[in-house]
Amino acid sequence: MVKRQRRMGRVLRFRLSLALGIVVLLAIAVFVFLPTLVDIRLNSTRNLSFAPLTASTQSFHQSLTIADLHADSLLWGRNLATRSGRGHVDIPRLIQGNVALQVFTVVTKVPTPLLLEGNGDRTDSIIKLAVLQRWPIPTWFSLKQRALYQARQLQKVEDKVSNSFSIIKTRSELQRYLDQRASRQPMTAGILGIEGAQVLEGELNNLDQLYNAGFRLIGLAHFFDTEVSGSAHGLAQGGLTPLGRQVIQRVDELGMIVDLAHASSGTIDEVLAMSDRPVIVSHTGVKGTCDNQRNLSDRQLQQVTEAGGVIGIGFWPVAVCGEAIRDIVRAIRYTVDQVGIDHVALGSDFDGAVRMPIDAAQMIHLTHALEQDGFSASDIRQIMGLNVIWLFQHALPAQLEES
Repeated sequence: MVKRQRRMGRVLRFRLSLALGIVVLLAIAVFVFLPTLVDIRLNSTRNLSFAPLTASTQSFHQSLTIADLHADSLLWGRNLATRSGRGHVDIPRLIQGNVALQVFTVVTKVPTPLLLEGNGDRTDSIIKLAVLQRWPIPTWFSLKQRALYQARQLQKVEDKVSNSFSIIKTRSELQRYLDQRASRQPMTAGILGIEGAQVLEGELNNLDQLYNAGFRLIGLAHFFDTEVSGSAHGLAQGGLTPLGRQVIQRVDELGMIVDLAHASSGTIDEVLAMSDRPVIVSHTGVKGTCDNQRNLSDRQLQQVTEAGGVIGIGFWPVAVCGEAIRDIVRAIRYTVDQVGIDHVALGSDFDGAVRMPIDAAQMIHLTHALEQDGFSASDIRQIMGLNVIWLFQHALPAQLEES
């Protein structure tokens, strides 16, 4: 009887050890492999066949100063300092694509399900990524902490590859970087932006903390209405709140730049009436080629450009109603025809949980497509980056204040 009990005890301990081992292996698989699989599935690139490129196109592309106004690459836990086989952006691919300046925008909260219109703020899909990628525990409960964590991650990239990547915070830093890059040193740079003022958590003082962390662009809403403003995709879709008007005033004082992507129509009207500084729409399409709630109307295009702003045309299907580079070019052409060459830019939405026709390394194919569409060399230089560079040269803070 005793031997039998001992044998049963050993069997039970073995089974418990086996079960525990399986649980541990499953946990490792979830935390190690699931975030990667999600990234691969959501941030894919179409396997397109491109026409051969001439030597003149290659030389011209390398002469450009390319700037892109929107990438969500900090969300996915990749080491952006090294080349990755997934997603759309990392430092080596930016350099290969001759991208001089990439805006890295932090995403802090996204509702589930994600709709083009009628989203509330009760659900939060980003918490799943934060847990799976083992973000610090404070990020599980604070949107501000999620933004600050992503800013620290970009700083780590700069620390690792400071000879080829730098974070731009001021006009003087931008000019110094452009002068250095003109010497043909292979390098790229980034600017930090915020996608949605929910990151302020209803507190104006948090804006200063985010500015001090390096953020220079701020979107007022993402996919739902915030304490600051209405979203084009929210429930009320109203304009600026009383806090929102305080935020705009403080943004102007700090020398930050307002991003009107995702903003409601009323918010766009009120921001442009209130601020005399240039704004951007970092990533959008236009209703003239792709009529949906996400995109800007002709009136809104005119409003932004009359305020001296820049409009970043997106690359993804909902923005341009297609999955080919020619669909991006069609939206660019329409916008140029509406508002002129000085206000049109690139706003890819790389790594924004969207399928793309190209990644950052393949930007030359967009240059080629613009050439094929009949844009002049001067026009292409402006679209591909000089319009953005000009705005940052005038709108960023001149230099960091002494503390």
